[in-house]
Amino acid sequence: MVDLESEVPPLPPRYRFRDLLLGDQGWQNDDRVQVEFYMNENTFKERLKLFFIKNQRSSLRIRLFNFSLKLLSCLLYIIRVLLESPSQGNEWSHIFWVNRSLPLWGLQVLVALISLFETILLGYLSYKGNIWEQILRIPFILEIINAVPFVISIFWPALRNLFVPVFLNCWLAKHALENMINDLHRAIQRTQSAMFNQVLILISTLLCLIFTCICGIQHLERIGKKLNLFDSLYFCIVTFSTVGFGDVTPETWSSKLFVVAMICVALVVLPIQFEQLAYLWMERQKSGGNYSRHRAQTEKHVVLCVSSLKIDLLMDFLNEFYAHPRLQDYYVVILCPTEMDVQVRRVLQIPMWSQRVIYLQGSALKDQDLLRAKMDDAEACFILSSRCEVDRTSSDHQTILRAWAVKDFAPNCPLYVQILKPENKFHIKFADHVVCEEEFKYAMLALNCICPATSTLITLLVHTSRGQEGQQSPEQWQKTYGRCSGNEVYHITLEESAFFAEYEGKSFTYASFHAHKKFGVCLIGVRREDNKNILLNPGPRYIMNATDVCFYINITKEENSAFKNQDQQKKSNFSRSFYHGPSRLPVHSIIASMGTVAIDLQDTSCPSASGPTLTLPTEGIREVRRPSIAPVLEVADAATLQTCDLLSDQSEDETAPDDKVSSNLEYAKGYPPYSPYIGSSPTFCHLLHEKVPFCCLRLDKSCQHNYYEDAKAYGFKNKLIIVAAETAGNGLYNFIVPLRAYYRPKKELNPIVLLLDNPLDDLLRCGVTFAANMVVVDKESTMSAEEDYMADAKTIVNVQTLFRLFSSLSIITELTHPANMRFMQFRAKDCYSLALSKLEKKERERGSNLAFMFRLPFAAGRVFSISMLDTLLYQSFVKDYMISITRLLLGLDTIPGSGFLCSIKITEEDLWIRTYARLYQKLCSSSGDVPIGIYRTESQKLATSESQISISVEEWEDTKDCKDQGHHRGNHRNSTSSDQSDHPLLRRKSMQWARRLSRKGPRHSDEMNDHQSTLSYILINPSPDTRLELNDVVYLIRPDPLSYLPNSEPSQNSSICNTAGQDSREETQL
Repeated sequence: MVDLESEVPPLPPRYRFRDLLLGDQGWQNDDRVQVEFYMNENTFKERLKLFFIKNQRSSLRIRLFNFSLKLLSCLLYIIRVLLESPSQGNEWSHIFWVNRSLPLWGLQVLVALISLFETILLGYLSYKGNIWEQILRIPFILEIINAVPFVISIFWPALRNLFVPVFLNCWLAKHALENMINDLHRAIQRTQSAMFNQVLILISTLLCLIFTCICGIQHLERIGKKLNLFDSLYFCIVTFSTVGFGDVTPETWSSKLFVVAMICVALVVLPIQFEQLAYLWMERQKSGGNYSRHRAQTEKHVVLCVSSLKIDLLMDFLNEFYAHPRLQDYYVVILCPTEMDVQVRRVLQIPMWSQRVIYLQGSALKDQDLLRAKMDDAEACFILSSRCEVDRTSSDHQTILRAWAVKDFAPNCPLYVQILKPENKFHIKFADHVVCEEEFKYAMLALNCICPATSTLITLLVHTSRGQEGQQSPEQWQKTYGRCSGNEVYHITLEESAFFAEYEGKSFTYASFHAHKKFGVCLIGVRREDNKNILLNPGPRYIMNATDVCFYINITKEENSAFKNQDQQKKSNFSRSFYHGPSRLPVHSIIASMGTVAIDLQDTSCPSASGPTLTLPTEGIREVRRPSIAPVLEVADAATLQTCDLLSDQSEDETAPDDKVSSNLEYAKGYPPYSPYIGSSPTFCHLLHEKVPFCCLRLDKSCQHNYYEDAKAYGFKNKLIIVAAETAGNGLYNFIVPLRAYYRPKKELNPIVLLLDNPLDDLLRCGVTFAANMVVVDKESTMSAEEDYMADAKTIVNVQTLFRLFSSLSIITELTHPANMRFMQFRAKDCYSLALSKLEKKERERGSNLAFMFRLPFAAGRVFSISMLDTLLYQSFVKDYMISITRLLLGLDTIPGSGFLCSIKITEEDLWIRTYARLYQKLCSSSGDVPIGIYRTESQKLATSESQISISVEEWEDTKDCKDQGHHRGNHRNSTSSDQSDHPLLRRKSMQWARRLSRKGPRHSDEMNDHQSTLSYILINPSPDTRLELNDVVYLIRPDPLSYLPNSEPSQNSSICNTAGQDSREETQL
C-alpha cells in the first residue's frame, strides 16, 4: 500500500504555523521571484495614451470634444464677419487686418490654446521615432496656422486684429468627424458600413469646399465689391453648379486667383470621392448591403437561405409566399453566397418585388452575414437545398451546416428546411418543419401506381389558387378542372365554425357528409385539443368535440366566406339559368373573383326519392326497383362498427383456391425488421416469413435457388411495376412500403422490378410488355447540365422512345423542371397540344401559379416535378399542418386511428348512384369512407397527322420462349449471353414487328389510338350534384382498419362484412 502522506508536498515556509507565530522570517531564504506583468502600462505616457487613443469610449469623447471645438472656432469666425462694419477704401491693409472685439478675441484665444495643447499632446503620444512625420502632417500644419497667431497675440497686443484664416478649421472638423465615426463603431461593437462612411466623407468634403470658398471670397473682396456672406454663398453655388449667371463676380485679382484654385481643388478632390462612392455602390449592389435594425424591429421579414438562386425557384417562392393575404406586409431577405444572376436582378427591379425583396450576398455560416440579415429578428428562415448538383449528399451537408449555423445564431427563429436524402434527416430534427425530397418523391410515385394521378392531386392541394384558371377556355373540362383546382386544405376550431358547429356530439362521418351536402366543404380530418397528432377520417366511431380542430377542403377558408339562404338565391333567375343542365354546379361551388365566396345554405332535410336529382333514366328500370342508400347515422352503433372491419378480406385471400402465387409465398403483417435510415416512420405492411437470399433478387441472373432469368419465367399473376432509377438509394424504401401496406389485399400486391439502367434488352427481360406501370425517376447525373433546362433531356428522350415503342404502357415520369412537361409524349403536328400551349401562355400572363396544369400528361398524372412540392414548405409558414397531412396522405407517417388514401373505380353497376352527393352518402353509411375527388377520363378526338408506330413484342417473346425452352435449363449463363448478343438493338427489328402488327389486325393500333384520344383530369371536392361517369376513379380517405379490431367479432361469413370487405378493394362494386 502506497504511503499517501509521503506523496503530499510540504507547505511553503511562509505558511507554516511557526511562521505565523515568529513572523515570515524564512521568506528571505526563499529563491522564488515575484513577477509583475504589464509594467509598461503603468507609466504616465501609457496611461495618457490609453485614455486619449487606445480606449474607444474615452477616445470617442476626446474626438467629439475636438470636433465641437473646431465647429465653435468656425462659428466665431462667422460672428466676427457679421459684426464687422464694412471697411472704407480699397487698401491692401484690409486684407491683413480686421476689426475684432475684445470678448471675441478672448474666446478665440481660449479655443486656440486648447486646440494647440491637444494637438501637441496627441503628437507626443503618437510619436514613433520620426518627428518630421508628425510635423509635416496636414492637420498639424493647419492647427499651427490657426492657433499660433492667437497665442502670440497674448504677448504682443498689436497683433490682436491680425487676420487669421480660422475658417480652415472646417477641414480639421472633417478629420475629427471621420475619426469619431470610426471610434463610434468600435465602441458599440458594430461593423461599420463603408457606404455610410464614404457618403459622409463626400458630403463633408463638399461642405468644406463651399465654406472655404465662401469665406475666402468674402474676405478677399473686402477691397473690391465688399460682398457679404450671402452673396458669396450665392456665387459659390452658381459657380460649382456650372450655371454661371454672371450677376455676381469677383473683381480683384486675388479673389479671382482664389476661385481658380478652389475650382482646381474641387476638380481633383470631388471626382476621387465620387469614384470611391460609385465603386462602393456597385459592390453594395452585388453584396446587397444590410437589412437595418430599425426595419427589423418595426417590420416583419423572413430569410431565404440558398446556395444558388435560380429564377424559377425565386418566382415559385414569391408567388406562393405572397399569395396569402396576411403576408402582404412581410419582407423577404435572400441570403445567397453567389452573385445575383442577371435574370434575378431583372426580376427584383420590378416595383412589385423591389419594395419587398432584399438580396444579400453572404454565407449563412458567417455571423456577420446573419447579422446583416437580422436573423435573430426574423419571423422564419427557409433553408433550401440545391437539387441541381450531382452530389446530392454534399448538397445536404451544406444545408445541414446552414441549419446548424442559424440555430446557433438565432435559437428562437423557426426553421423550415428542405433536405434531399432521407438518411440526412436526423441531423436537422430540431427544425420546426422538414421536407425530404426523396421521401415525398418516391411515395407519390408509388401511389401513382395504385391511385392514378396522386402526384397531381397533391400538387394541386399544396398550391395556392383562386380557381380562376381555365375559366376563359371554351372547353368545359378545362373550366371544371381549373375551378376545382382552387380547393385547398384549411382548418378551424369546431365551436367557432359555421360549417361544423352544429355537428358537436355527432360522428365524424355524419359531420363530413352533411357538411358537404349543406356547404360543399369536405371534412377530411380532426385534431384533439390535447393531442398534436392529426387524424385523417378517424371513422364513424369518432365523436366530434367542441374544441376539436377540423381540417377541410374548400375553395377558400370559412373566415373569407359569406352565406346566403336558399330563398334568397331563388330570387335570381340568372343564377338558376346559368347552372342549368346535368353537369351544373351549385351556388356553393362558385367563387367570387376577389375576396369572399358565396356559399349556398341548402335545406338539410333528406331529398325526396322522387326528386329529379336521384331519379334514374326511364329506360331499363321500369321493372326494376331503384336501390336505396342507407342514411349516415349520427352516432354509429355496434352493428355499424362491425361493417367497417376492412380486414374481412383476409379470409378470402387466404382461402382462395385460384391464388397459385400467394400459396407459395407466405405473408405476415408486421413492421419491417430493419430501417434503411434513421428517422423513417415504421409502417405496418405485408412481410415474408423468411428472408429471401440476395442472389435471388437478381431478375436477370439465375442462382442455385432458382433458374429464372426474366420476368416471364416467374409467371407473376399480377402485373409488374417497373422502377427505372440510376441507383437504389434509401429513398426507394418509401416506394416499396406504400405498395406493401397492410391494408392492401394480398391479391393486389404487384411485383416490383428495379431497373438500374434501361437499355431495350433489359426492358424486355424485366417484363415491360406485361407491366402495369413503369416509373422513370430523374437521373441525378443529368442534373448538372450546362443549361439548366437541359437537365431533363436524357429522361425526356428515353421516355419518348418508350412511348413510341410501347404506346399502351402507363409511364410515370419525374422531371427536374416543370416547364419541360410540355415535351412529354411530344407530337409536333398535334393541333390540340398547340392549343394547350397557347392556353398555358395566356394563364401565365394572367398571373397564374399553375399555368402548367392543363398539360395533358400532368393532368393525367403521368408526369410531375418534385420542385412543384417546394410550395409545401412555403405553405407551412401559414399552415403548419400541411406537411403532416401530406405525409399521412402519402403513407409516409402512420398514426393509430388515422385513415389512408385509396381509390375505387365506378363501373356500370355503380351508375345508379348518379351523383357525387349520393356516392358520398353511400360511402359514409357503408364503409365510413370520405371521398375527396374524382379522376375522370374523357374521350377526346385529337387530330394527329403524324403517324405513330407501335411495336408489339409479345409474339416475338413467345417465339423466343419456344426456341429457348429446350436448352434454357441446361445452360443458363450461355442463354443469357446469347440473348444479349442476338438482340442488342431492338430498333433493327421494329419494322418487322410493325409489318407483323399490320397483318395481325388493328388490336394494338386501337389501343394506341384510345390511349392518345383520351384525356384525364382531377376534380378535387366536386359539387354534390356532379354526375358520375363510367370509369371515374374516386379518391377516398378510408378509416384505419386496425382501429376496429378490438371490437370486431369473428363473424366473417356475414353478408354485411363480406360486402364491406369487397368495398375495401379498388374494384369496389357499389
